[in-house]
Amino acid sequence: MIKSVFSANLFAGKVAVVTGGGSGIGLRTARELAQLGATVVIGGRNEEKLKSSVETIRAEGGTVHAFPLNIREPEQVKSFFEQVVATCGTLDFLVNNAGGQFPSPAEKISPKGWRAVVDTNLNGTFFVTQEAFNQAFKEKGGAIVNIIANMWNGFPNMCHTGAARAGVDNLTKTLAVEWGRYGVRINSVAPGAIYSSGIKTYDPEFQKFFLQAGKHNQTYRLGSEAEVAAAICFLLSPAANFISGETLKVDGAESLPHHSFAPVDHGLLPPWDE
Repeated sequence: MIKSVFSANLFAGKVAVVTGGGSGIGLRTARELAQLGATVVIGGRNEEKLKSSVETIRAEGGTVHAFPLNIREPEQVKSFFEQVVATCGTLDFLVNNAGGQFPSPAEKISPKGWRAVVDTNLNGTFFVTQEAFNQAFKEKGGAIVNIIANMWNGFPNMCHTGAARAGVDNLTKTLAVEWGRYGVRINSVAPGAIYSSGIKTYDPEFQKFFLQAGKHNQTYRLGSEAEVAAAICFLLSPAANFISGETLKVDGAESLPHHSFAPVDHGLLPPWDE
């Protein structure tokens, strides 16, 4: 079981979709939503990961369903939400967590690599969000959280995802205005350097580089999946009912570098990781 900072049954009676819910931040978010009473539907391309995640959530007493989902394919996205509505009867929350990228200098990114990352992180997020709106939120309202990245000062070695995530940040603002009249709130969470299971997908040299990134923020450590999940749950909760079109940075002030105030190892802000 995980420990949540939120009250029990906060999301009782709600239905939440989490894309990319088979691992990492997506799984941690799905577990917390389920523990807080929501019926959770996770989607992803890896059926083995989905099966394992379902077993984990059900073992913790949560209600969860899983359907295959490639967010880059509009027809599969449409079918996914048809299954969600048919199975659960409704939809209240959407967490756009699915995405992917790889480290590379800009000059070495192939056209295929560029298109794959932008197609997943920007186009896929739009396809999913649009379909959730058309099949559910247009009639009853809802809350959406997009997971983007700390790309405010550029994203060296990952310019493809930096560009795509910046597009999602703008999309968040645009849809908050266009869809507010339908009772839809949409916000983003921008994680900084987070110690997540996704780190293991990178080569050893990049992993070594990444593990030092915690020294670049004012907490002087990496963030945890639990801290990102808590921010997502807050933005979905009634406490955020007057917040829309915003991006919440979960990055220990990494996006606010200042040469006069270099991070120091104070040890006063341990991670929330329970």
